[in-house]
Amino acid sequence: MDVNLEQLRSFVAVAQVGNFTRAAENLHLAQPSLSRQIASLEHDLGAELVQRGRAGSTLTTAGESLLPLARRMLADADSVRRELAELAGLQRGRVRLGATPTLCISLVAEVLSAFHAAHPGIELHLSEHGSRRLLDELAAGELDLALITTSDAAPADRFSVAPLLVEELVLISSAAAPPVTRRRTIGLAEIAALPQIEFSPTYDLRSTTDAAFRAAALTPDVVLEGAEMDAVLRFVERGLGVAIVPAMVLIDRPGLRSVRLEAPALARTISLARPTDVATTSAVRVMQRTIAATATAFAARAGATMRLAEDGSAVSRG
Repeated sequence: MDVNLEQLRSFVAVAQVGNFTRAAENLHLAQPSLSRQIASLEHDLGAELVQRGRAGSTLTTAGESLLPLARRMLADADSVRRELAELAGLQRGRVRLGATPTLCISLVAEVLSAFHAAHPGIELHLSEHGSRRLLDELAAGELDLALITTSDAAPADRFSVAPLLVEELVLISSAAAPPVTRRRTIGLAEIAALPQIEFSPTYDLRSTTDAAFRAAALTPDVVLEGAEMDAVLRFVERGLGVAIVPAMVLIDRPGLRSVRLEAPALARTISLARPTDVATTSAVRVMQRTIAATATAFAARAGATMRLAEDGSAVSRG
């Protein structure tokens, strides 16, 4: 028996419409070609499958028995094709990811490492900017995905913005110096009196901390202003001052110690944004799943200072 998919597809088409002419039109075949496919299938199976009549075509008992099996075989074949196409898509292509600077030295480093190890043929592009600039790049078609920080995770008009993590901001100091407090938390008034290292004004984090001090009518004692994340962490490690940073950046940094802020704590929501008017590729969908899995692992490592937004499933839906 040498049954092939074209024979089965022809048989199912005739069964659906009950007419050889219409079935041939639906398959974009000449009717003689369709008739030959059916005749060949009947010969290979050794049974009549379709009864031709003036009023149309009906299935025989053998044809009725074959129909569900033929449909299942065709569905399985389509599934295999989709899987192979997915695999081929992950052997080549590109993913353009944007992220804020604080995320690039923590979450994104883990994401890209895991993704590249699994799919080395995918070309990766990274854009490191503040959230507003990243959204502009998404709108311009320059990025596929962007990890941004949002205060309330509200969706933007042109983007799907899925909350991923909710993360506390903490005060860090040098592990080589005495603790800034013996308590488990510290207030903004105490922090304002300590020598501080402030981020560049372009950082989303800088806007958050500045707003918190203004709301409390406090003026922090700034010893250095305008630094990037890597520099801030190194300066604090050397004992130059303290800084308010996302809890995430402390992972695997033994040279720093941290203390949580008193209530109301400062926090940020990390979200994954993508354009709503652009279809995602296989590689981009896998990148979304990699980001979601890595975020879950980060939340588990960070303990009380970080939690998954909602149930952590929002990112994988895109």
